[in-house]
Amino acid sequence: MAVMTDLRVFKNSAWLGWQMEANWTDPFLFLTYSVVKPIAGTLILVLMYIVVTGGETQGAYFSYMYVGNAFYMFVAEVLFGVTWVIHDDREHFMTLKQVYIAPMNFYVYIFGRSAIKIAITTFGVVITLLFGVIALGVGIDLAEVDWLLLVASLALGLICICILGLALGGISFLTAKHSIGINEGLAGVFYVMSGVVFPITILPAWAQSISRVLPVTYWMEAVRRALEPGVMEDLVATSGFDVTGMGGVSDLTMMAYLFVSAAVFFILSLGVFRITDYIARKKGKVDWTTAY
Repeated sequence: MAVMTDLRVFKNSAWLGWQMEANWTDPFLFLTYSVVKPIAGTLILVLMYIVVTGGETQGAYFSYMYVGNAFYMFVAEVLFGVTWVIHDDREHFMTLKQVYIAPMNFYVYIFGRSAIKIAITTFGVVITLLFGVIALGVGIDLAEVDWLLLVASLALGLICICILGLALGGISFLTAKHSIGINEGLAGVFYVMSGVVFPITILPAWAQSISRVLPVTYWMEAVRRALEPGVMEDLVATSGFDVTGMGGVSDLTMMAYLFVSAAVFFILSLGVFRITDYIARKKGKVDWTTAY
């Protein structure tokens, strides 16, 4: 019975999230926006790459960069989206108190609201990859894709990001606008340290040690191996060494690391959320608005 109730809460909160994301315009314009936005954002990086390399977009390095940047949308959008649920309900709509005391699982509500963000981001990632393959020659061959590794790595990676977002959401109970900076700062760390647009071997030795601890590093490597195995082989052949810094890590090890990371993040995030939730209730900050 509790499971059915949670599923109903998840469905209704996801529908609410969709209404809040898409009700500002008609469906056609929203679809156009959903297509143009990710491509326009990616083209900024593509133009920078073209300027630096003199127009070369057919090599393995370009595909490496392009795919990493496309999948990074999940990190930026989902991490921000999970945390934004609390900030949005509290500051903009001033309904957090009513939602908070409603007879439902608050965690399920948060993840339900975030589900639509994952769906929209997934659409953006797919559009970006299609544009890269068709217009820019990104090296993705559907016949070579390791679908099992791709689905497994995507699922585990998204679970890690959502759970981490839950911890940041708890911190949002105790902050005003500062939670936005925390999200962007953490996402920025992942962008630089996790091999999103350049291999971690470019980083100093001390930074590489940090990179090899971050689960997003393993996630980026796993989705690249699954989606463009030929490109990853070309990188090694062209460079003559383990340019990604992850060549010695097997697919199974990466999946195990992501699974353990998700479990550890789950425990830590629940702890952080419950502590901040207790402090917020004790100090009367659950429905605290800051006019921001």
